[in-house]
Amino acid sequence: LEDRKIAAATHNILAWRIVDHKRNQANPVVHADCDDDGETHAGSRLLHLLTISGAENVAVMVSRWYGGIQLGPDRFKHINNVARQLLTEQGFLGSPAQTSESKGHKQKKKKAR
Repeated sequence: LEDRKIAAATHNILAWRIVDHKRNQANPVVHADCDDDGETHAGSRLLHLLTISGAENVAVMVSRWYGGIQLGPDRFKHINNVARQLLTEQGFLGSPAQTSESKGHKQKKKKAR
């Protein structure tokens, strides 16, 4: 890590997922891994986000600085939200509605009253 500010982060959480369609189009080979950098379970949750969203050929690192306040389980929500926002901005994911539709999830419709 060349950027000193990033290198000084308390945790640099990393997940990556590479999908190789060349060998077998119907059943591609997936290479994936993650690193928590001391933030227990954060890397695997970030990798889970990449997997369920169908993101391919991408690596994501989220840096977190401990500021003295215990975030508890909310930290995972913040880590995944910032990763999802970045993946969407960079074109690895569609909009949240498109991503849900492409995964076979139906959008809830509000009933007219």
